[in-house]
Amino acid sequence: MLARAWGIGRSLAMYHGIPGRHRRMVRFYSQFLAPGDLALDVGAHVGSRVRAWRRLGARVVAVEPQPDCVRVLRLFFGRDAGVTILPGAVGARAGRARIGVSSRTPTVSSMSPEWIRTVSADEGFSWVRWDQEVEVDVVTLEDLLATHGRPAFCKIDVEGFEVEVLSGLRTALRALSFEYLPPAHDAALTALELVDRLGPYSYNYSPVETLRFASERWLAADELVRLLERVRPLGRSGDVYARLDQPVRS
Repeated sequence: MLARAWGIGRSLAMYHGIPGRHRRMVRFYSQFLAPGDLALDVGAHVGSRVRAWRRLGARVVAVEPQPDCVRVLRLFFGRDAGVTILPGAVGARAGRARIGVSSRTPTVSSMSPEWIRTVSADEGFSWVRWDQEVEVDVVTLEDLLATHGRPAFCKIDVEGFEVEVLSGLRTALRALSFEYLPPAHDAALTALELVDRLGPYSYNYSPVETLRFASERWLAADELVRLLERVRPLGRSGDVYARLDQPVRS
């Protein structure tokens, strides 16, 4: 119980307690979202993106598999008609699956046993322990689109489960992001391939939680791969952003 409370407190401090971050987040996402747009947060955690997107006037569907994080989301947004909170996960197919939960570091809880094995061998994760498992419902991105509509922006932050999430998407979205972690470099390249098959996208990269792009211009897929190869030795995570180069038909 103490480990869980400490872990959630740590997440709240990281994502809601840093001065100025919320304002920077609102400014950053204003390039993707406008009032009335739909935003999809896959791996909503404790809702920092939800909070920023609501400030922009977007409607939000927040998907989160960790029960403790779902409680936080309901506490913050449960009375907000513009936010739909969905307990569970997104994957390649609908059904049930288990998430490995790290009570003290819930930011790295993961649906992917392979990812957990991979990052466990990295020095930066040597102190992390995945100490429990929880079974959750799983839907696909296409299921979410059929129920809620096509989002203007979709954030995917699922600790190594990005390939499975994107494998359940057949529709080109206007813009999306997915997490990049150097120890799981090859999986990120597979995720990039899945996105690139959906439509004519341009890409950029934002290191860690800087809310700034590493490149002054949007890149082709091969240019992004070269950028990630330069980032990889630094060992710092970040997010890949994809922007469709032509309008999406509703």
